[in-house]
Amino acid sequence: MTYRIGIDLGGTKIEIAALMDSGDLEHRVRVPTPPDYRATIEAIAELVAGTERALGRANGIGIGIPGTISPATGFVKNANSERLNGNPFDKDLEARLGRPVRVSNDANCFAMSEASDGAGAGAHCVFGVIIGTGCGGGIVVGGAVLEGRHRIAGEWGHTPLPWPRSEEVPMRRCWCGKVGCLETYLAGPALAAEADGIGARDAGGLPARAAAGDERAIRALAIHAERLARGLAMIVNILDPDVIVLGGGLSNLDHLYRDVPGLMKPFVISDTFDTPIRRNKHGDSSGVRGAAWLWPA
Repeated sequence: MTYRIGIDLGGTKIEIAALMDSGDLEHRVRVPTPPDYRATIEAIAELVAGTERALGRANGIGIGIPGTISPATGFVKNANSERLNGNPFDKDLEARLGRPVRVSNDANCFAMSEASDGAGAGAHCVFGVIIGTGCGGGIVVGGAVLEGRHRIAGEWGHTPLPWPRSEEVPMRRCWCGKVGCLETYLAGPALAAEADGIGARDAGGLPARAAAGDERAIRALAIHAERLARGLAMIVNILDPDVIVLGGGLSNLDHLYRDVPGLMKPFVISDTFDTPIRRNKHGDSSGVRGAAWLWPA
């Protein structure tokens, strides 16, 4: 049986799945993420062993993590699962498993999944967007993740909101220490706060409220869509991808696909604009699927 292992390492759960050459997922298992680093390595090793007992040895093991591995130090950086930061995660896991692994940022894995056999299948250049509790992105070109020199390619959420309006100045401070980051304007908590004030965190009910005529919800959703349009127009001006795929909880907002392309047009430096904005195909499965696709078929 020919297959690859994909692992999605999150702050609260670890998911492993076997991806067949057909693209089908099999032997999918989730376990809680242990509270310390060494136990996390051991939990992953046990999941790999269990999968291979069931299916035979895998052709490759790919892992998505909520951070990246610094090319300067070899240690994980920028991970919101702080137990990973400052550790040579890939080397430690390779030593435990006795074979090479491929590790990439979870947003890169999302983009890889959708570019391989999802909403961006067949496109040469795919920009994958994550808008949920946070905001980020990943880039796939020619079927491969574009990591970049410093392995931060696609960190769109920590670029400034472009073309700020007067009411958006002074710009918001981000947890990263900078001001104006797109994450502070586009992530779910930012949308919730736009409607219901500082401290609001849940934007899930806004579409229903807007449909019922709630003016605050209507206004918040419109502002958010226009800001997303500016942010994506900047990507088009720099990268000019063939397709943009939205993921994360806010990708379920139907109006984004209707409204955002038209809102982008005034900011795109081109005499024509037709970049498709698509909803993801694989949803919560994109993490493990993209991690497995880090190994070519």
